[in-house]
Amino acid sequence: MNGTRRPTAVKVAPKRSSVRQRPATRRDNADPIDLYYWPTPNGWKVSIMLEECGLPYTVRPVNIGVGDQFKRSFLKIAPNNRMPAIVDPKGPGGKPVSVFESGAILQYLGRKTGRFYPSNERQRVEVDQWLFWQMAGLGPMAGQAHHFRQYAREKIPYAIKRYTDEVNRLYGVMNKRLKDRDYLAGRYSIADMACWGWIVPYKNQGQRLDDFPFLKGWFERVGARPAVQRGFALGREWRRGSIGDKTKEAERARKILFGQRAQ
Repeated sequence: MNGTRRPTAVKVAPKRSSVRQRPATRRDNADPIDLYYWPTPNGWKVSIMLEECGLPYTVRPVNIGVGDQFKRSFLKIAPNNRMPAIVDPKGPGGKPVSVFESGAILQYLGRKTGRFYPSNERQRVEVDQWLFWQMAGLGPMAGQAHHFRQYAREKIPYAIKRYTDEVNRLYGVMNKRLKDRDYLAGRYSIADMACWGWIVPYKNQGQRLDDFPFLKGWFERVGARPAVQRGFALGREWRRGSIGDKTKEAERARKILFGQRAQ
């Protein structure tokens, strides 16, 4: 596929980080999956799932701070100009398939491997509702909290309070859910992988984990998994500073990331 060409940004990736290190398991394909990725909460979802499943993959960095997501080659894979995305050379029927949107990727990999995404319909409903809760609620609201608390030039008290409070409410929802279970859907699943990365920057969201003891226990439990640690560490060295910094590089990144309109 034309869209599987390595983005220019790949040259900044250390060789040891570009291909998964661990030996393949019997569930693996002979050909690695291409992972179009940058180390963010949405990117971590997929790197963690690939690690959990033991699937071989090659990292194709998409540096969102310099605009790699707008390259024509990437647009063929991800028409929304957002990472992560994957290209599986052995998709349905043995033919290549590309998948964009992190939730869709998690479901695809879960169906492909039969892991962390149950085939039983009742159990799958449990996973799906928490996965979509993250996609529609936790992620967008936490993202807005990050924006108005850290990145916006103008500090707008109403917006800061609005999204900080909403994230607090969502943390409360998770805390109640986890009061009598170890994981969101009972067993560890793609729903936990989807949510975990959005709790990592809790301080940037104006939250205190000590206020949510059951959520905190879950956060530590998931974070202790070796595959989660590997997926979270992937590409960490590529990020320099924060787009909230008062530097020319951060200002250029903000112009690229914010204020986009239809093209």
